[in-house]
Amino acid sequence: MSKPREKRETGEQDLFRSRLDQIINMKHELVRLAQAIDWPVLEERFGAVYSDGS
Repeated sequence: MSKPREKRETGEQDLFRSRLDQIINMKHELVRLAQAIDWPVLEERFGAVYSDGS
């Protein structure tokens, strides 16, 4: 069995490891809407009545 390769840092960005905020337009209307929503409150309120069917 071969030894796993050591990962090395290069100046290049791996497409599949890029951060989402580096890929999408952070000024897009839907991004701004998502940032304005109070997600913890929604999770708390919906979580109390949600059942995943298990």
